[in-house]
Amino acid sequence: MKEGWEAVIGMEIHTQLATETKIFCSCPANFGDRPNSNTCPVCLGLPGALPVLNRRVIELGTRAALALGLKVNNESIFSRKNYFYPDLPKGYQISQYDRPFSSDGTLTFMTSERDDSGHPTEWIPMTVRIERMHLEEDAGKNVHEGLPEVDKYSYIDLNRAGTPLGEIVTAPDFKSSWQAYDYVNHVRRALQWVGASDADMEKGNLRCEANVSVRKTGETGFRNKVELKNLNSVRFMQKAIEFEIERQISAHEAGEAVNQETRLWDEKQNCTRVMRSKESAHDYRYFPEPDLPPLHVSSDYIESVKLTMPEMPDALRDRFISEYGLSFDDASLLVGEKSLAAFYEESAKASGNPRTAANFVVSELMRELNSAGKTVADCPVSASQFSTLIKTLDEGNINNNQAKEVLVEMFRTGKDSGEIIAEKGLEQVSDAAVIEKIVDDVISSNESQVVAYRGGNDKLFGFFVGQVMKASGGKANPKVVNEILKAKL
Repeated sequence: MKEGWEAVIGMEIHTQLATETKIFCSCPANFGDRPNSNTCPVCLGLPGALPVLNRRVIELGTRAALALGLKVNNESIFSRKNYFYPDLPKGYQISQYDRPFSSDGTLTFMTSERDDSGHPTEWIPMTVRIERMHLEEDAGKNVHEGLPEVDKYSYIDLNRAGTPLGEIVTAPDFKSSWQAYDYVNHVRRALQWVGASDADMEKGNLRCEANVSVRKTGETGFRNKVELKNLNSVRFMQKAIEFEIERQISAHEAGEAVNQETRLWDEKQNCTRVMRSKESAHDYRYFPEPDLPPLHVSSDYIESVKLTMPEMPDALRDRFISEYGLSFDDASLLVGEKSLAAFYEESAKASGNPRTAANFVVSELMRELNSAGKTVADCPVSASQFSTLIKTLDEGNINNNQAKEVLVEMFRTGKDSGEIIAEKGLEQVSDAAVIEKIVDDVISSNESQVVAYRGGNDKLFGFFVGQVMKASGGKANPKVVNEILKAKL
């Protein structure tokens, strides 16, 4: 960012709650079904149809709010947000306005600026204020095809209309695009972790918007902001914010107006472009939804949901560091997904060697998963099989390179490590008598090196180890080899 300027960024995240049915009717909330097949008079807004609140929305909304450090309000009000758009069949959206479902939260997460290659520099904690998470229904979806200058068609799919959303709104606490990037990734993981949302941006069940403005360093007031909308990946969001910051700074320095408007990210041109002028709250003519009573959530209910909440990722990361002696980077990677953290912890406990288990998960297993395009949930090697391999390595029955070779074969075939070790003849020789004979042969065959070693050339010890390993076909236990060589030499 240009010296003398600072960015002011607020974030809005819309996340679909992971219910089986919609928020106010019993239509399935499925992604990918035939267009307009999951609709009824309620979600189509037909005359006389009345909404009935889905109880599961309250449970998942509570889990999401607690995961993000928000206070769940005992009473909230649904309101009508009036606007006209082709994918909004009623001409209004049932949402919440001045009395939201949850509010007044703070969330601490780890963030870092990036170098020119996009690698994090130094991870530091950052705390942002979350003003609210309110509940609402989603709109439908406009589908466009064809070329504007030739033959363009637009269609409307109302399957998504009425899907439950939580809208998470922060204060303008972000100063850089990378802070916003790390925040969205943290929220996605938290929502998935507690089962509140699938938070899959590719399926559109998590969408983020950024409100961006700039000001001179030291200014306390706000200049006109731009809303960046329809950001369908976290990386595109980061790029859009970065572009918008520079665009606004250049405009202000040139004496040009920065209008309050909504802009889209054009990924082909790598720039933002105008979508429409930005509406204010009064433009939506909010008023209480007459067909829904106030929503009451008791303190006892909130406490009952708290009791079902899992250990959250940051707490789990800190425990992995203190309990298993892991580095911050390794522990952070292992809590990147709930299934990965569970796989690691089961392996750490069953193998009895959490450090080696972590090293093999982070390097060897993750490489195989990434190459195959799989997640831990699809891994052909179970945590039990994996821990057996780590124990076999720890007991000295195979060496480190052999263990890596065995894991690759386990991943490919799904076989147990013991079966693969037997098939490949990789069993390590630990019999001291057998190894001692090999050591004796190596020493007698290399008299000049023995004299040089005993004369003070300690570097030759590695030569003797190599000769013994070569003579044993790589099967001799290195620990036993070292002990016998030291005694003999």
